[in-house]
Amino acid sequence: MNKTFIEVDYYQVSKHGLNAEGDIIMSHKNTDDGRVITALSDGLGSGIKAGVLATLTATMAIKFIESDIPVKRAAEIIMNTLPVCKERGISYATFTLVDIIPQVKTVRIMEYDNPPYVLIREQTLIDPIKEFTQIERKNKKTSPKKEAILQYSKFIARAGDRLVFFSDGVTQSGMGTILMPFGWGSANAQKFIVEYVKQNPDISARDLARCVVLEARKYDNYQPKDDISCCVIYFRNPRDLLVITGPPMRPENDKEFVNRFKSFNGKKIICGGTTAKIIARETGKKLKVILKNIDPNIPPESEMEGADLVTEGIITIGAVSTVLENGGKTEGMKKNTVTRLVDMLLNSDRITFCVGTKINEAHQDPNMPVELEIRRNAIKKIARLLEEKYLKEVHMEFY
Repeated sequence: MNKTFIEVDYYQVSKHGLNAEGDIIMSHKNTDDGRVITALSDGLGSGIKAGVLATLTATMAIKFIESDIPVKRAAEIIMNTLPVCKERGISYATFTLVDIIPQVKTVRIMEYDNPPYVLIREQTLIDPIKEFTQIERKNKKTSPKKEAILQYSKFIARAGDRLVFFSDGVTQSGMGTILMPFGWGSANAQKFIVEYVKQNPDISARDLARCVVLEARKYDNYQPKDDISCCVIYFRNPRDLLVITGPPMRPENDKEFVNRFKSFNGKKIICGGTTAKIIARETGKKLKVILKNIDPNIPPESEMEGADLVTEGIITIGAVSTVLENGGKTEGMKKNTVTRLVDMLLNSDRITFCVGTKINEAHQDPNMPVELEIRRNAIKKIARLLEEKYLKEVHMEFY
């Protein structure tokens, strides 16, 4: 398990006509012990109000579990903090909470009013054993006491396991149509996920979550009647990526810099024209600019044997930072070096940045746009986003 990377990713679309999601997915990784806590909360209804309540629920759930508050006690606090709809007598937010402790290979899952999660092991659906606990919640507006059911399950994770959980926007998609009067349903969603994994055994958490959401959206005639969210946790062998950018501070370090590139076992990205020229010179490889699909806002891609992607430097890096900050979605964007670089980053697990620290005088010109940060600061920002927002394992090396 210690050699297995825990990939956590999700995809969601909001209800048709709304820009704000009422479903919230949060994930936190403890850098000291690798413990990963993920929460999906579905606020009642859609839009900003639902999103606020879902955010409150997910935040409390993660904080309580992180503080080792007993599960039942944490659920009681959450359920008695959130209001209850006086007309329907149900909670304003549901949740699925996953707590992963890598050292002991343990996965604990708490569910309240969300569709049941899906556990796939060796391309087979595993039926988990669940404990059901009644949680008493006080509801002064309707009745003195109202009970809720909390589901708890636990299993020992194995390499290759996939854990998939989603909001009822998935299971209720298509509801009211001739083909699906009661919606897609949990059983059909589970069958779809298992079959998709069989057909695509190496699919990443990110891509599987996206496929589930887009399949559900299809049943709503591409106009979702509710927020649709899916989160996938994949226990897999780590995928390594090297991003090398910027010339070293001293020219005598060029050879060491290039040897790091040559010896790296994984996918490799070169960012920066000067960097690419140094590597081409030291390796004897040809560097060629690709003049296809030119984007007026982003410099073109180049190609070199031994590199999976070669891009321009600071402009591309700055644009990548913006995309990651805004959620990392590249669908609908014009395909260019930025979208390719983002996709490669998010489909990797362990990312190493080799950063040359020689300052490019062109970027010190006061007439240049303010957002063109010095390379190393831009890379540090990307590294922070990858660690905190996308739970990647990031290493930095400076030359």
